[in-house]
Amino acid sequence: MRFPLSYSDFSIPKIIHNTSCFLGLIKELLYVILFYQPCVEAFLDPDIDWPTRLKTRHEKTPLLAVLTRELLPVVKYSELVNPPENCAVCLHEFSDSEEIRKLTNCRHVFHRECVDRWMDHEQKTCPLCRTPFISDDVEEACNNKIRNAA
Repeated sequence: MRFPLSYSDFSIPKIIHNTSCFLGLIKELLYVILFYQPCVEAFLDPDIDWPTRLKTRHEKTPLLAVLTRELLPVVKYSELVNPPENCAVCLHEFSDSEEIRKLTNCRHVFHRECVDRWMDHEQKTCPLCRTPFISDDVEEACNNKIRNAA
């Protein structure tokens, strides 16, 4: 008994495979169009909290970013005294209801999402002036608490 030289009898799985690949490509294109293009936000329903960036299942938030977020205050833009008009990271203007992170060392102000995304890339300094997010004495106190807990 010989092996078949061609698999023309099995054309249905090939069609299913090609169709699923094509549908996957369409899904990726829609994802890029909807979530990576800043101009699309104007067409989305404002009542729905649309994600600014979806994480893949393999992507994890670094521990340093989680700890830094816990130490940096989040305030409403309307609560700030003498605030800047726009975020230096995304260059969008602030609105009164937005959550803002005010950095403790350098006093710069950014959208919470902008600085959180910056921290997700394991950055631990201000995106504008490169001052560390956390002062040395606070960092040392946190390190001592972690060592004592372990």
